[in-house]
Amino acid sequence: MINKENKIRIDILPNTIFLNEDGTYNQDNSIIFSGQVAGVCYDKEGFNHIKDESLEKTERRVNLTLNNGHHSVYDHNNISLNLQNVPKILAMIINNEKQYTTSEKSARYTPVIVEDDSKLTKAEEELYNKWLEILKIKIKDSYGNVFNDTKITKLAQENARYFVTVFMPTQMVYTTSFRQINYIASWMMKYIEETPSKDEFTRKLKEAMKEFVSELNRLNILEDRLLQNEKERGLSLFNENAHNRETHFGDVYSTLYKGSFAEYAQAQRHRTISYELEMLEDKEYFVPPIIEDDEKLVKEWLKDMQSVQNINPQGEKVLISERGNYEDFILKCKERLCSAAQLEIMRQTRDTLMEYKEALEEKNHYLKDDIKKYTKGARCTFPDFKCPSDCNFKEGKTLTRKI
Repeated sequence: MINKENKIRIDILPNTIFLNEDGTYNQDNSIIFSGQVAGVCYDKEGFNHIKDESLEKTERRVNLTLNNGHHSVYDHNNISLNLQNVPKILAMIINNEKQYTTSEKSARYTPVIVEDDSKLTKAEEELYNKWLEILKIKIKDSYGNVFNDTKITKLAQENARYFVTVFMPTQMVYTTSFRQINYIASWMMKYIEETPSKDEFTRKLKEAMKEFVSELNRLNILEDRLLQNEKERGLSLFNENAHNRETHFGDVYSTLYKGSFAEYAQAQRHRTISYELEMLEDKEYFVPPIIEDDEKLVKEWLKDMQSVQNINPQGEKVLISERGNYEDFILKCKERLCSAAQLEIMRQTRDTLMEYKEALEEKNHYLKDDIKKYTKGARCTFPDFKCPSDCNFKEGKTLTRKI
């Protein structure tokens, strides 16, 4: 059943082992299991022996591990959460913490519809529908010989959603460990307590976090000893000093660029790479390349974006800090340099690749010959990648497409 209420709603899915009949988390049994696992490194006979030990012995080990910060054993218990009406930006926040698996409703495949009591405004719906029709025409004019009407509609939806707020409610299944979800809750609590409500964006985000933590508490997921946050860690998404990062390309790399909220949500899925964002003081917006050759349409797009700037549309640009190692960046190229990838992240990955190549050549770095293998076009041109389905799309393969 689809949750029609306006507030965040979370349900635990039945594949979670420690689940009560009322849908709440059986925290006691979960903790006892982890307490047994904690004894494996001390017991010569292993887990099969420990699971039959006395409850008192296990509980002593539980208290020891929970109180001294040895929490890794509580990662053995995964929880699958059905997150409903979660703001997109909140989904981005939890996805940025890397230890997860997620399946989220796609803005490419689902239209935006404002229903009763929706958090979306009528202005967003009107702009979405307006540009959906404009983009369908533009895409068909340029690529009607390549894409059918269904594909054109999907691409138009993907670009029209740039007008929809980053607080748009989304639905997703999110799986992480018992420890990690408690850690995330503690970081949210830290953000709520320490971050000034200096603008509407922060105020709405803090309210969403309060709802999220409240739902976890309702489900009996929160454990006080896992919420202590002794290391004073915080959420990794935001960094007000990202602009101070130095650009570097070698065995490891660090780069800065501007991209939309929508692009960031795509990029952060590469969990071996570190991403942070910093909000821009002077707002900028992504403009789809498919309309760039029409000055009138570009002006109209930007004017419409500015009309909804107070709700932080997904087309709003942020400063993105990206850091990782060479091998993981090449893996990113094998994912994003493809005609099926979102255009914005495809272009940025291509630009970063060329910047990486030039930097390695300038330094006569030992990787300069290796990186050349990946600069001839889309991933189907890579010597170490096998494409499972040829797109037969020339501009897609040459990375020159505009949609």
